[in-house]
Amino acid sequence: MLVNHLLHASGVRSAAGGNVGGGLAPAASDLARLKERPEWVVLEMSSFQLSGVETFHPDIGVITNLSADHLDRYRSIDAYYSDKSKLFENATEQSVWVFPADDDEVRKLSDGVPGRRYTFGCGTDSSAFLSEGQLILNLEGDIEPVLQRDELPLIGAHNVTNALAAALTARLAGAGSGGVMAGLGSARALPHRLEPVADRAGVLWINDSKATNVAATCSALSSLDRSVILLLGGKDKGEDFGQLAETMRGRARIVVGYGAAGSRAIDELREALRVSSSEEDESIGEPPDSPSLRLIEGSLEDVVVSARNWAESGDVVLLSPACSSFDMYDNYEHRGQHFTLLARAEV
Repeated sequence: MLVNHLLHASGVRSAAGGNVGGGLAPAASDLARLKERPEWVVLEMSSFQLSGVETFHPDIGVITNLSADHLDRYRSIDAYYSDKSKLFENATEQSVWVFPADDDEVRKLSDGVPGRRYTFGCGTDSSAFLSEGQLILNLEGDIEPVLQRDELPLIGAHNVTNALAAALTARLAGAGSGGVMAGLGSARALPHRLEPVADRAGVLWINDSKATNVAATCSALSSLDRSVILLLGGKDKGEDFGQLAETMRGRARIVVGYGAAGSRAIDELREALRVSSSEEDESIGEPPDSPSLRLIEGSLEDVVVSARNWAESGDVVLLSPACSSFDMYDNYEHRGQHFTLLARAEV
């Protein structure tokens, strides 16, 4: 995780765990038994992990964003948010919170929670923000330039936001400004998170298998400035795929539905694009900048073979499924690893 990377770059002893990848991520209890105790333990906590907390009490708690997810498990979005809110279960006046400045859902969820608050994102009123191409921290009135945007080796606007949140959090945890700058400059995409895995014949292949909900796929699409072939599908989580329609227009050239949710995804996108078109101009049957929608009833290998045949120089082939992986794979890592092997073999 980026916070852990920045702490290491600053010489701060830290360890990472939680919801970051099966056997590759030690449990929190294992981290507590390390021979050389870390100064900080950085945990990514899912709603499932938070649901059973009783004494969990982060010294610094961070929410990067909040949107619908896991609606196949939760009876409503409110039930999902309720588990997320357990991050605050044992908050005190000494708690420190890092929140996005412009997220109304986070604001509502954290309303009345005790502790000190820092924000990142929009405007110079935030504790971390982007101004004139520069990432900047404002810690208690001390303005601290961190890094030029074009020096951040991560794809997408959402990763600028993530970098602001991580830099702010690391500094609050005692990391030095020089270490944070060096750490951001050496950051690399985590596996399965907008991870470029192949680039040949002018076609870039990106593994974003961790994008298991619609909001994550929207973010991935918004981050790219090239024509996209989007691979969309997996186990249905009950979200409305039509929410992707506006983000796709002008960005996605082809959208491929596959897996258990593929047919519903294509149907809902077709309807959403038709409706948005008729609202703009009743004489237009389909907006000219809408993607070609295609359904493949086969394996991910079949999808990759087709994408290779359709791809043109300048395209991005993006696996950003907006679904869980359990129709075909053990987890999102398994899906992403298979896609990476297929992409490298096919291109």
